[in-house]
Amino acid sequence: MGAALKTIEPCARGMRFAAAARSTGKLPAGDISDAPNPLRDYFETNKEGPGIFKWVHYFEIYHRHLKKFVGTDVHIMEIGVYSGGSLQMWRQYFGDKCQVFGVDIEAACKVYEADRIKVLIGDQGDRTFWASVRKAVPLLDVLIDDGSHHPQQQIASLEEMLPHLNPGGVYICEDTHGVPNYFTSYVGGIANQTNGMRPSRFESAIDSIHIYPCVSVIEKRQTERVISSEMHGTQWAWQPKP
Repeated sequence: MGAALKTIEPCARGMRFAAAARSTGKLPAGDISDAPNPLRDYFETNKEGPGIFKWVHYFEIYHRHLKKFVGTDVHIMEIGVYSGGSLQMWRQYFGDKCQVFGVDIEAACKVYEADRIKVLIGDQGDRTFWASVRKAVPLLDVLIDDGSHHPQQQIASLEEMLPHLNPGGVYICEDTHGVPNYFTSYVGGIANQTNGMRPSRFESAIDSIHIYPCVSVIEKRQTERVISSEMHGTQWAWQPKP
């Protein structure tokens, strides 16, 4: 608990800096990217049929982290089926080799099952449900949480399913709205644990953690990371302590 309390003041300081920068414009935004994005294109042309409800800036984030899986034998899960449209979007984006799993609390969402699309019914905050999912579903490559949007349920889902991602897998949690946001703070705590001077298997397994506006992304490493410090050369301004 003592270590956690030490993170409160710098967290609050960072929030004050961001709030001040927002009000003064000291961090001007860059130009909006117009790079090709097949997910955004699919969304823009989806005028009929099962609905897709997404914040538009998510598509850049999706494509940045998920394009490496396109055309591969990828297993993807999306929590939150809603009107079923995004399940078809993922199926189209990743290609014929992919297997899509949807999770929703509403049994009516089973109607959106199709070729290589399976819908599981359960409560994402129920850890016993996730235990049954891990038995029924092979290791995943991608998990997207667009479910309840409640931080405690988002945390339960991550804790239960992050270990069920393959090496190289990507975990995305959307709709972390609000300042402060409890889930984003939780992810900050995870990130803090990757900075240890004595690397653990956890640090070796996590490749990177990304915080975007209203989205958090955790990427697992494809291969185990070796964290070491080396000295090369013969001339030094001072000799570092061992």
